[in-house]
Amino acid sequence: MSGPSIIELREVAQPASTMDRRSGEHWAGLLYMRRLSIYGTWLLVRTPLSPNQVTGLMILCGVLSGFILAMPGLWSAIVAALLIQLYLLLDCSDGELARWTRRTSIAGVYLDRVGHYFSEAALLIGLGFRASGSLTQPDWYVVLGFAAALGAILIKAETDLVDVARARSGLIAATESSAELRSSRLGTLRKIASAIGFHRLIQAIELSLIVLAAAVLDFFMGGLTATRVLLVACAVVAGLQMILHLVSILASRRLT
Repeated sequence: MSGPSIIELREVAQPASTMDRRSGEHWAGLLYMRRLSIYGTWLLVRTPLSPNQVTGLMILCGVLSGFILAMPGLWSAIVAALLIQLYLLLDCSDGELARWTRRTSIAGVYLDRVGHYFSEAALLIGLGFRASGSLTQPDWYVVLGFAAALGAILIKAETDLVDVARARSGLIAATESSAELRSSRLGTLRKIASAIGFHRLIQAIELSLIVLAAAVLDFFMGGLTATRVLLVACAVVAGLQMILHLVSILASRRLT
């Protein structure tokens, strides 16, 4: 097969600025997916797919995982978790492909953000239907899934709207240092919350794995108790994080 070697591809597609960054990179990407994604990118450069089309495939995997998760049985949780892993791989590879082909774009950044919105929401909605145990007779578990999905979307919107507000005020994008809280007490509380990592419960990678663990428990115990407890926890975390994140932004220097 013609095309760049892995070494050549890695030099361009995975620069030190990408591989060494800690902010904005998911722990799974740092831990293992960046080591795997370069091989996916090696295959993608040999196809006619554009970076934005790869991002579209990423979105498809994320949304499809939510539809699959809504179905009963252990198999659906396994497939949903695998789709989220593919979603993460494509999330890494689309940027790598863009850097190699020099086709980075604002549209690509936008689609990437939209993909994260859709995927996390789809997974939480799918969890709601799964906890309900019925695709045709939705109950309050489904409502709770939609509520958790709305909370997850609003959390991301709170972050993105910082740059919108700054742009409309003629300011440049917020820097990492501007995220520091003006109150030392709030800063300490945020560090504690970050160390606990409860906010990760509603993020796609972590949620897909925890859902799989809950599905295994339900498989051996019978019923949907573990899945339903998880759904309630997700809804509580989404609501709490939505409020805490808003307070964190308003108490920081991001809007000044």
